[in-house]
Amino acid sequence: MTMLPERAPGAKKLGLVIDLDTCVGCHACAVNCKEWNTGGEAGILPDYDKYGPEPDGVWFNRIHSYETDGEGGSRTVNVPRSCLHCEDALCVTVCPTGASYKRVQDGIVLVDTDKCIGCQLCSWACPYGARELDEKAGVMRKCTLCIDRIYDENLRRPSASPPASQPARRGHGTSATSPTPTARSRNSSRSVAASICSRGSAIGRPTSTFRRAARRSRPHR
Repeated sequence: MTMLPERAPGAKKLGLVIDLDTCVGCHACAVNCKEWNTGGEAGILPDYDKYGPEPDGVWFNRIHSYETDGEGGSRTVNVPRSCLHCEDALCVTVCPTGASYKRVQDGIVLVDTDKCIGCQLCSWACPYGARELDEKAGVMRKCTLCIDRIYDENLRRPSASPPASQPARRGHGTSATSPTPTARSRNSSRSVAASICSRGSAIGRPTSTFRRAARRSRPHR
């Protein structure tokens, strides 16, 4: 079995935070995740019977919806369920080959497909159902926390500050300091465009980035 590494003093722990109060279950994050990863070093993420009555496939993120009862009536809670990269990752310790491992430097849990035998023990051990069997390749797949994007210095980083409002022109019924509806629309469009640009593009991405980052830390036996 594979042992979890000892956490180095001062080592960072990366994770993904999701606000369930604002999630509407649109599946955009899951679709974007699949699009990015199936065209990158982690892909290909296969689809099964995608045009049939029961389409399925390998997804790193799946959206689950639940109905809850409260004081104001029922409420739908949408939960994007990808890998949580647990501190005590049971999927790692149950792996018989060391294919599942946890990185020391950032806590990301990955799968070395060259060592994976597709036994699915990690899938049974994961309490969140975040492991997927690639039936075509015969190996287990999972969320990589976009490690190829985190450590790719060529990707544009989104700005932490919102775009500044442009002053409106005088003589159009607005003050000089408040933006006009046209300016607000323009700023909103720029914000959306900046968000899209910050995602980067799978075209022209260095294919060795994921391999270098993923295998920088070897699993501990």
